[in-house]
Amino acid sequence: MPPRSPASGGSLRRIVLSLCAVALALGVYAFLELGSFFANEDPLQKADAIMALAGSTMVRQLEAADLYLAGYGGRIILSRQPRDGGELALAKRGIPFPEDIERVRAVFMQLGIPEDAILVPERIHNNTAAEAVTVRELSGRYGWRQVIVVSSTYHLRRAAFALRRELRGTEVDVIMRGSRYDRANPERWWTSRSDVREIVAEAPRLVAYVLGLGA
Repeated sequence: MPPRSPASGGSLRRIVLSLCAVALALGVYAFLELGSFFANEDPLQKADAIMALAGSTMVRQLEAADLYLAGYGGRIILSRQPRDGGELALAKRGIPFPEDIERVRAVFMQLGIPEDAILVPERIHNNTAAEAVTVRELSGRYGWRQVIVVSSTYHLRRAAFALRRELRGTEVDVIMRGSRYDRANPERWWTSRSDVREIVAEAPRLVAYVLGLGA
């Protein structure tokens, strides 16, 4: 009687189970590393200028100020963003209400940053792509070759994509820096509701930018 060969069905089952185990392990790893993926910052080095992206009142701006005071850049750029509906309504009523950018400028001067070192572009920035255009224009005007760009922790990956896309073909390099004043915890992002909300919101935005849909 010839020797019996192992059942082909059993071998196929083991292969499927092995593949499922590998997929599960990769899924768990991707889940755990998701925060670090979005919080991808570059090694810090000296640059010609430092830009604080809009989106917070002082989280990004104070980081930019500290970097300037530590000698990491010769100029500091504050991103101007649109005024909200309440501010516009006050302006129509003739009630003065300084822009956030002016309050930040005043704080910077109190910190010891000279007024002539603070640049506030006229362009209104309602998204990261517009801020990237400003970095390109200012770099061309002043001959900058390196710019430190400060943003929130989970915004770093998308901001870097937008900036490097806009600067492609130039000699300008951006150094992405997350703010030390951001309370995000990328290594354990799933333990914080605020971190989870930010990543859930950031993921489709990054996909849109990669696909060329992000403005």
